Amino acid sequence: MTLNQNKTPMNRTSVKAARLESSIGNTAKVSGWVRTRRDSKAGFSFIEINDGSCQGNIQIIAPGELANYEDDIKRLTAGCSITAVGEIKESGGKGQATEILASEIVIHGWADPETYPLQKKRHSMEKLREWAHLRPRTNTFGAVARVRNSITNSIHQFFQEDGFLYVNTPVITASDCEGAGEMFQVTTMDMEHIAKQQIEKLNYKFDFFDKPSFLTVSGQLEAETYACSLGKVYTFGPTFRAENSNTSRHLAEFWMVEPEVAFNELTDNMDLAEAFLKRMFADALKNCGDDMQFFNDRIDPDKALISNLESIIGSEFVRLPYTEAVEILENCGQKFEYPVDWGTDLQSEHERFLTEQHFKKPVILFDYPRSIKPFYMYCNDDEKTVRAMDVLVPGVGEIIGGSQREHRLDVLEGRMKEQELDIEEYWWYTDLRKYGTVPHAGFGLGLERAVQFATSMSNIRDVIPFPRTPGNADF
Repeated sequence: MTLNQNKTPMNRTSVKAARLESSIGNTAKVSGWVRTRRDSKAGFSFIEINDGSCQGNIQIIAPGELANYEDDIKRLTAGCSITAVGEIKESGGKGQATEILASEIVIHGWADPETYPLQKKRHSMEKLREWAHLRPRTNTFGAVARVRNSITNSIHQFFQEDGFLYVNTPVITASDCEGAGEMFQVTTMDMEHIAKQQIEKLNYKFDFFDKPSFLTVSGQLEAETYACSLGKVYTFGPTFRAENSNTSRHLAEFWMVEPEVAFNELTDNMDLAEAFLKRMFADALKNCGDDMQFFNDRIDPDKALISNLESIIGSEFVRLPYTEAVEILENCGQKFEYPVDWGTDLQSEHERFLTEQHFKKPVILFDYPRSIKPFYMYCNDDEKTVRAMDVLVPGVGEIIGGSQREHRLDVLEGRMKEQELDIEEYWWYTDLRKYGTVPHAGFGLGLERAVQFATSMSNIRDVIPFPRTPGNADF
């Protein structure tokens, strides 16, 4: 039989709290999902459950005298959900301080062992992506979720404590911030009908927004409008890239945090980015100790994740002009797959050489060639470079990209013409340069890149709950 779950009116205790030595002697009610069950010859069962509150499980000892022992408890398998009530006792088992001697166990839901996919055997990350709805129950993905939550919380705390305002920028936009054209179009028009009728030119007066509209690639331009009124703001939300990249570092949908600060210049931007990264990683180590140790010992091939993060937190980031970086790479004697030429973007292998071999610490590259950067970046007096910056970290390469924004109207319009943008479409953006223009700067950090770096997970698809990639929009 399955007991009435209303029989025990008491507050639940998390597994994390029940595992503490200070809980010994308390009566607790814990709920979770069964990881394992084994029966002893002495007539009782050991049940390991986890509720997602921490990396570890709590062991439930179920005596054979329980009313539902034979009919229910001895049928429990991995994936079943239960609530157990009992006294928290000191455990004699290895790796656990406490266990619960159950006086009552309620079964909420069964999991057929013949079809439940998360059995004790080890599954590949690729296979677990097919079960994205169940993979959070594994040690790895539970840990990823907790670290992601910690980093998200740190992002908000860092900016809120420094007087930033959180601004919600639109997900649907008519502006292409990056100018790359890799955007998902949003429409209410019947594309199947249009294809059948072989209509060559679309009339957007029949579309919802009366013009071509897209999912945003960045909230930066809109965030600038608020920074140029309210001083310090940040936006944090989903962004989209219709880039057909099947790599371990690209997603079609990801989350981005983008601060914008009025009156800041490039050096201020570097200071902010460095402090921001250090705070995120320090909080992850502080708040997710067991999970970070798990990633260090089980995921990082070098078992150096924690020491690497501690090194980043304690180091002073190198600040290096792009031109000097190119000179270092050209003269280092290293053979690269991609050539190093001034005027082209550095590849991941170049960025990792600088951070892992040459400097052995994070590097902030700045003053990039203007020809490879978007229209909104401040042009230097040499007319060849812009005040752009990329923050590079060992093991990954670029983790933050940003710039001082071009606040001079004539220069901005000139850059827009260079890149063949319709200035009229950006009338509201150029207005900011007409009415009380100010120097300002900002950057963008992809949340998933940060989580991937902080956990040593090899594929970015495994640090977001439901990855969106070419050909994959399941769940």
